[in-house]
Amino acid sequence: MLFSVKAIVAITVLAGFASPVLAEAPGTLAPVSATAALVSAVPAPGFATSVGATMVQAPVVQALPIEPAYHTVGTGMASYYGRELAGNRTASGERFDPSDLTAAHRTLPLGSKVRVTNPRTGDSVVVRINDRGPFHGNRLIDLSEAAARQVGIRAAGSGIVEIAVAGD
Repeated sequence: MLFSVKAIVAITVLAGFASPVLAEAPGTLAPVSATAALVSAVPAPGFATSVGATMVQAPVVQALPIEPAYHTVGTGMASYYGRELAGNRTASGERFDPSDLTAAHRTLPLGSKVRVTNPRTGDSVVVRINDRGPFHGNRLIDLSEAAARQVGIRAAGSGIVEIAVAGD
């Protein structure tokens, strides 16, 4: 699987320590598995080694988050449901909160992460499927009010969107 990487990991030896350093390389493509992690050097607070008259911070390696791959599911009409349903139970059993980034879909598994994109503006949001629907008209997905606002269809009440499901 290929991911766009904006940095290359290089190894620098400083006072006998191998220190990972990030070097700029915009637009580079590097093969990375979904479980791989990139590293960056972060000094450990209060941990230093004396080399002659110089104090050298020892690096701490931290994993950088890797965005999951998204697979396009379809394009269609999205609507939103808002405050009138606040507090009602969803198909997942939780209470609906219009300020959460959630959505209803007829067939996607509950708990799925879905990227919803407005193709007209390029605005997108990642939502979690927690309910079933929409059951009216030719609608593809029902968004929470917060998700509809972020994708730019809140004012109109509905709009064309592309949806893609997270997965490997």
